[in-house]
Amino acid sequence: MGYYVYMMASKRNGTLYIGVTRDLAKRAYEHKSGAVPGFTRKYGVKTLVYFEEYGRLLQARDREARMKKWKRDWKIRRIEELNPRWEDLYEKINA
Repeated sequence: MGYYVYMMASKRNGTLYIGVTRDLAKRAYEHKSGAVPGFTRKYGVKTLVYFEEYGRLLQARDREARMKKWKRDWKIRRIEELNPRWEDLYEKINA
């Protein structure tokens, strides 16, 4: 099992959140259910729209830091390259 850099969204072209985790399914569920207070609960960021897997934590953290510096349109373009319909990927990772 690797480490994941992921993006959550409130809706298509809505509020975005970028994070890193070891357990993507669990972390996405925490966002979806509002289990953890903070940014994603406050802004209704509940849809897993993008993720990448890395073998090492330092690689994932470095990618997360770089992505957080991206301009918003770069983030949206990256999502739409792999998930043009902004589908919730949560069900796919739990299949």
